[in-house]
Amino acid sequence: MDDSLPLFKIGTLIRDGDKIGIIYREIKSGTWTEEPLFNWRTNYEIFYEDGTVCVMGSDTIARLVDMGKIEVIEGSNE
Repeated sequence: MDDSLPLFKIGTLIRDGDKIGIIYREIKSGTWTEEPLFNWRTNYEIFYEDGTVCVMGSDTIARLVDMGKIEVIEGSNE
């Protein structure tokens, strides 16, 4: 995983378009086996005020924050 990407702590509030969400679970990066066919990245589960849930990769959240599509309201580790 790229150490330059921001990590978001549990409880971070975000504004995603016209919805408010809270990061409520972190799914850590890792590998499938000792000789992995693939690796996976750190993902976050986001619960939105309308009851929807989204799983989003840390690199995707960082990119959307940089683009101004997602705004961190409070709670970031950045």
